Amino acid sequence: MLATPRGRFHPGAALRHQYHRPSSAKVRASSILPQSRAAASMAGRLAAAPDGSANANGSAAPDRARGFYRDRIRRVAVSGGLRRSALFDHSQSGHSGSGYSNHSGASNSYPSNNSGISAAEPDFGAHELTVIAIQMVSDGYAQRMVREFCGGGGLENWFLELDVGWVLQIHNKTDLCQQLQLQLKSPSWLQDFVERWIRALMVTISSIVEALDKVQTLLLARFGKASISEMLVFVDAVIPLLKAGKLRAVLDMYICVCNASYMFTLDVFSLEAQIIFDEIRRSLGTERNKLRDAISTTVEEVRALMEDDDSWAIEFPQGGAGVHRNTRLMVGYIVSMTDALVSTRKSAPSHNTGNLHGLIDDTIKHLKDLLPRKSELCLDAGMRYLFLLNNSYFIATRDFIRGPYCGDSQHHQGLELTLECKDHMDSYLDVSWAHVISSISKSNPPGPLRRWMTNTSSLAKFESAFHQTYQAQKLWKVPDPQLKDALRRAIIERVISSYNDYLKKHPELAEHASRGNSTPAVLEEMLGQLFEG
Repeated sequence: MLATPRGRFHPGAALRHQYHRPSSAKVRASSILPQSRAAASMAGRLAAAPDGSANANGSAAPDRARGFYRDRIRRVAVSGGLRRSALFDHSQSGHSGSGYSNHSGASNSYPSNNSGISAAEPDFGAHELTVIAIQMVSDGYAQRMVREFCGGGGLENWFLELDVGWVLQIHNKTDLCQQLQLQLKSPSWLQDFVERWIRALMVTISSIVEALDKVQTLLLARFGKASISEMLVFVDAVIPLLKAGKLRAVLDMYICVCNASYMFTLDVFSLEAQIIFDEIRRSLGTERNKLRDAISTTVEEVRALMEDDDSWAIEFPQGGAGVHRNTRLMVGYIVSMTDALVSTRKSAPSHNTGNLHGLIDDTIKHLKDLLPRKSELCLDAGMRYLFLLNNSYFIATRDFIRGPYCGDSQHHQGLELTLECKDHMDSYLDVSWAHVISSISKSNPPGPLRRWMTNTSSLAKFESAFHQTYQAQKLWKVPDPQLKDALRRAIIERVISSYNDYLKKHPELAEHASRGNSTPAVLEEMLGQLFEG
């Protein structure tokens, strides 16, 4: 019996907004994803010898060489991390204070992410994988795999073509966990397994949806249940391996399972097939919830590692008050969670994403609370406030940081700063440069000689304090160019303006300052070279 919609069908996933199936007696293949179908049709023109079976159009199905679909599947990028990694290759320096503009960097021990990326409808390979699935059905290959399985042939050929033959080599999740641990010699091994699994699951789901009216519904449902059940073993096996450094992998899996679960909102006339499809959807929902819990656990582990990390105190002098690697790490995780939130909201809007949204807010709040506490480990007050300014500005200027934790902002030196950043800047100016200005005596003792001696002494104290502060802070870091420029101008406005006023009141000292190479113009030029570390 062929499958027919009963007035309701939700293809879902990232492609739901691009097509829908009409509520008619038979689902028309031409109504699904025109762009994907056109691409699949062009791919189908590649010549191959027919094997005698019929494709979706009733003509002879091409006999593709083994690995034809697998090679195409392997080329599809499905990871949110891959989508950003090219933007961060330049910043893998291992120094927490490395320069940045709109990008963040990290040490080699930490994943790199584009902290400036906006959450704009991440696709994660859904379109390309759907094109491949449509081609499989158009060629009759998927239908042949259904018949092979239902005839007792198993799933080996299907899984090999999906590039996940290793799933069938494991008989239980304990064995799979052991195999993964043996092969996980580097973080890339786990990500490779995850990406192959995501591709395979999405192609399987899309093929079942596409073949819904092209093969007997009950056979398709049984094939789908067997395939997806085997695939979901991987979720239980891999979750124990998803430690603090593997959040990207679990988020990628979460997005995939959310999409797959939403796609299985199917209605068919066959009651037995409907029961099986509902079971598949419940199983996907169960695994989705496990992955959601794993995301929360992984983020909590990251927070605990940050609290106990000894690098906070070590990297203050080494990093010159720059953006700490832990700040970059957590910002990268927030980007990944934001991508996952946006993707699931767009592709599976019926799913409750409140937990993930709350986790993002809590992570932002935790990071903003953590920085002041860790900054107290810095013994130099000026460096402490510069560290807080750099890191708070880095967080506040990321595109995804919005809402109650940003606070109001105001323009300062032509730069929009949050009130928190403005407070850190003012505190830095007070502790670093107020004593320089105060060294210029405001007293006016009687007698020309005494006034000359007092003023000369005050000028010498000012020059000494200025050069001492300048030399100490010249190589401190303010990686963001706009913030660096604004901070330099704020120092010039506070210090050089006061110095100019002092020399105007005491013109007899201007020549002395000139001889000592301490004119306002010279000192202003020096301040323009601060923070070049």
